[in-house]
Amino acid sequence: MATDHIRYDVLARDALRGVLRQVLTDVAENGLPGDHHFYITFLSKAEGVKISPRLLGQYPEEMTIILQHQFWDLVVTPDRFEVGLSFGGVPERLVVPFSAIKSFLDPSVQFGLQFEVGDQTVTGGDQTGATPPLPAAASPSTAVADEPDTDDSPKPSEGAEVVRLDRFRKK
Repeated sequence: MATDHIRYDVLARDALRGVLRQVLTDVAENGLPGDHHFYITFLSKAEGVKISPRLLGQYPEEMTIILQHQFWDLVVTPDRFEVGLSFGGVPERLVVPFSAIKSFLDPSVQFGLQFEVGDQTVTGGDQTGATPPLPAAASPSTAVADEPDTDDSPKPSEGAEVVRLDRFRKK
């Protein structure tokens, strides 16, 4: 097998993180358009992540947040985002580097990106492709910020499949 000196995997990962950065930048400037909302899963103990000891105790490995109705002070920089959320009535400020993010999902349009932080591989999908699985609200790794009760909660799309870029690499 030939050695990949160009490192297409790193270029693809960085480009897809750029998509996430641009989406969050637009939301920070203009708010969430239409029915868009985001599930963002990140490693709780990754370098640069800043969450309270209370949240770290509840979510010691990874945490999924939902940006939908009640979040504030979203700030996006080239390497991270910061956001205010309320958990159990307690306001919290989270700082999450893009390098710590495992997945991003906008279920309103069935668009998702999945990053494997350990080996740095990345996958993505859209309305015509695959999406990462929707986090279950009851999952121990899912932190749901205080959200109003609604009946339009996102549902996982049936038959979705995550397609990994490794599938297309010559071995």
